[in-house]
Amino acid sequence: MNIPKAQVVVYPGSNCDRDALWACKYVGFDAEFIDIHSEIDADLLVLPGGFSYGDYLRVGAVAAREPIAQKIKDFVSRGGLVIGICNGFQILVEMGLLDGALLQNSNGRFICKIVDLEVVDNSTPFTSYFLKGERIKLPIAHGFGRYVKVDDVNVVMKYVEDVNGSDELIAGITNVNKNVFGLMPHPERAMEKVLGSDDGLRVFLSAFNYIKTNGGVRG
Repeated sequence: MNIPKAQVVVYPGSNCDRDALWACKYVGFDAEFIDIHSEIDADLLVLPGGFSYGDYLRVGAVAAREPIAQKIKDFVSRGGLVIGICNGFQILVEMGLLDGALLQNSNGRFICKIVDLEVVDNSTPFTSYFLKGERIKLPIAHGFGRYVKVDDVNVVMKYVEDVNGSDELIAGITNVNKNVFGLMPHPERAMEKVLGSDDGLRVFLSAFNYIKTNGGVRG
């Protein structure tokens, strides 16, 4: 097959798009930026972190209603892989592609630090390079990262200790089909040990290997 292709959606206010693009290219993806009016032509779609539309109304609420939203939903229905990181996670929740809600941190403050996580599910396309129960380190940078459950969800990663008041220490989840992954920590900021951790590398390697092995939606 062709080289797996990734597209990074850049919203007004995104600020982790370049890191996400670099991470995709680093593991072998043919990667490019797209905007809110673009067509989707990818095997992996990345919704990056940032403060889309200044977090007005609710975090991710405006971005979730842009023209590309329906295209993302169609992409998901065809089996395309989507990862939403931090603000991208918030957008996926607002789109209804992931369950739950993301509210202000329990301490009312923006939190920026490296945290310990536990890998709960390594059977997803995004976590096959991890061991179940493995502890890893990823950075967080959010003010509205407190995950609140509204139903049973497929938990992929948990915080080892309470960071932001999230229900059941939840840090990342997938949809039922496991092709949509929302994660508050930033794997794209943990690609090399010099950054404090290279555990994020395996998130992107997992996705790349999954597409190489199983084929992407582009054929």
